[in-house]
Amino acid sequence: MPINPAAAANVYAALGRLGTDAGNLAGAGARAPAADGPSFSAILKDVVAAVSQAGAHADVQTQAAAMGKANMVDVVTAVAESETAISALVSVRDRVIEAYEDILKMPI
Repeated sequence: MPINPAAAANVYAALGRLGTDAGNLAGAGARAPAADGPSFSAILKDVVAAVSQAGAHADVQTQAAAMGKANMVDVVTAVAESETAISALVSVRDRVIEAYEDILKMPI
């Protein structure tokens, strides 16, 4: 499953909605999250696998270009998709760390 900028943006938006839903749960009382959707760990595992796959695809394209067997447009596209996916993953990581730091600041 190749990652493109639109897919990376959709994953980032979905993870952002999860954060918003978690914030709504804190204000709405003790409601359990819906069990019909995928868990956060499953989503995170899929995203990390997709980013890894995009990086591997970029590596394959780069090696093929070094041997003269790949179109340069395909190489640039693969590297750009990999960069976008990594950037989205880093943004999500930063948001998770920020949320963790906010939790640590909460009074007990």
